[in-house]
Amino acid sequence: MTPAEYEFLKTFLKTRSGLVLANEKQYLVESRLLPIARKQGLSSVSELVAKIKSHGAKALEDAVVEAMTTNESFFFRDKTPFEHFNQTMLPHMLKERASSRKIRIWCAAASTGQEPYSIAMSLKEHASKLAGWRVEIIGTDLSTDVLEKAKVGIYTQFEVQRGMPVQMLLKYFTQQGDMWQISPELRSMVQWRKLNLLESFSSLGQFDIVFCRNVLIYFDQPTKVEILDRVRKQMPDDGFLVLGAAETVVGLTDSFVPAQNKRGLYEVNHGKAGGAVTPRPAVRATGTLGAAPAKPAAAPAKPAATPASSLSSPSSATSRLAAATANLATLRRQ
Repeated sequence: MTPAEYEFLKTFLKTRSGLVLANEKQYLVESRLLPIARKQGLSSVSELVAKIKSHGAKALEDAVVEAMTTNESFFFRDKTPFEHFNQTMLPHMLKERASSRKIRIWCAAASTGQEPYSIAMSLKEHASKLAGWRVEIIGTDLSTDVLEKAKVGIYTQFEVQRGMPVQMLLKYFTQQGDMWQISPELRSMVQWRKLNLLESFSSLGQFDIVFCRNVLIYFDQPTKVEILDRVRKQMPDDGFLVLGAAETVVGLTDSFVPAQNKRGLYEVNHGKAGGAVTPRPAVRATGTLGAAPAKPAAAPAKPAATPASSLSSPSSATSRLAAATANLATLRRQ
């Protein structure tokens, strides 16, 4: 792959997914894309680039984006965020949402589903406190393939051994040969949506808790700021944001402030100018804790959207995306 071809791929991936690649990552790109090229009957990544430049290769473009943005995930990853969830976030919501008895949680980079299902298991461990509550978990990701795996909820022995307490494995999974499938009850608690964080997500409505772990590290600073500020507009004044261990809002935005002595946990900065939000939309739960498992809906209805005037993405985001698209078009012609 030539330097010009690598430059094209860098711009292509930045435009489509927000992924920022350093110059020294060319070897990684080639190692991930060569298998895709060969599946297409192409002999090299250079031929793959040429095919993308020629247009009319939407499936190939999607495969390239998914290959470069699919990240590792495992159950109860890092443990600390789930300790914060059990000890801080959930007790707060039980108190502050006692009248509505509704909680909405968003996993913004759900990958193959381990994080949303870990949250669902944590909630089920508190089922006696949440009997009659309506808790909605939305898992989103850019990749169609990983979302399909998440919906089915089938994992290898290796995948369930990574971070999964044995008692939870036996309680919430059924063994199928050398594979394990999560229970229908927990699968019914999570809704799945394909979503690109570069695009507007206002239609998802408001969330009390947002997990956005290990995804911002792949974006440049302006993109991080834009996403964080848009996430803030989707949250009430007492909402919680959870980031990865290597991520922070410090120096990026004042939309959130670090929770005291709780690594990776951030609280909405409700004193921020312009940070007011509209009321959360009505919640339609896919699973009710403490009740018999509901039959999965064939096509879950989208939650009611908050007014577009309050949650529309900034014009600066549109301008940058348009500029990047124009730049990609120029590179295609080279």
